[in-house]
Amino acid sequence: MSPILTFFLSKIVVLIGFFPMIVIKFDNMKNQDLLQGYQEQPLTRQVMLSLLKDYKRPNDKISALVKSGWLISLKKGLYMAGPKSKILRPESFQIANYLWGPSYVSMESALSYWGMIPERVFETTSVTLKASKTYKTAVGRFSYRQTSIPYYSFGICSVDLTPRQAVMIASPEKAICDKIVMTGGINLRSSIQVIDFLAGDMRMDDEVLRHLDLEAIVSWIPDAQKKSSLEMVVNTIRSL
Repeated sequence: MSPILTFFLSKIVVLIGFFPMIVIKFDNMKNQDLLQGYQEQPLTRQVMLSLLKDYKRPNDKISALVKSGWLISLKKGLYMAGPKSKILRPESFQIANYLWGPSYVSMESALSYWGMIPERVFETTSVTLKASKTYKTAVGRFSYRQTSIPYYSFGICSVDLTPRQAVMIASPEKAICDKIVMTGGINLRSSIQVIDFLAGDMRMDDEVLRHLDLEAIVSWIPDAQKKSSLEMVVNTIRSL
């Protein structure tokens, strides 16, 4: 074999070796561009199908993106950016609103957010109109407690976590009510029991409790469960 032919063959071998790397890099750029417009947002199946409208088999592409780490599957039909992506991911409260809705973040999760309790909360708890449910995902555990209208609709706030993330969360007053109403075994029949629960079990500060909107709680009691417990909470805080 002539030296010239040997030289050209060696170059072809090198190019063939680099070709898969070029393809992978191109695919990575395409995947990054695909997700770039959805910073900090969960991705529904409808959104993914819209993004992948040029693919003949979009479901296969979604599976490939999950397998390769570009997407994380939160549940069937709901995804978020995976570890291979460089885009910002949604906060846990944003994920909670999407996973099972309608719902709003409440109880210890909301109380921690508002600075009402000192402990960091590792499970995101929400209240929903649907059946109670729990999701164990790659990014954390999410639990949902069922209630009904009209109680559900009281004391819900919309909070902007970031310019791209607005979430539904219970007010401090509603989060306390939800904790009492939806936790088995909590029946507050005296001021001592209220203090033991709020200051002892929940570790809430008296000064924080004094700033609660008690009239809001009073207006919710006729449509709430455990009416007498909530009335005792209001009367006890008023006496602080």
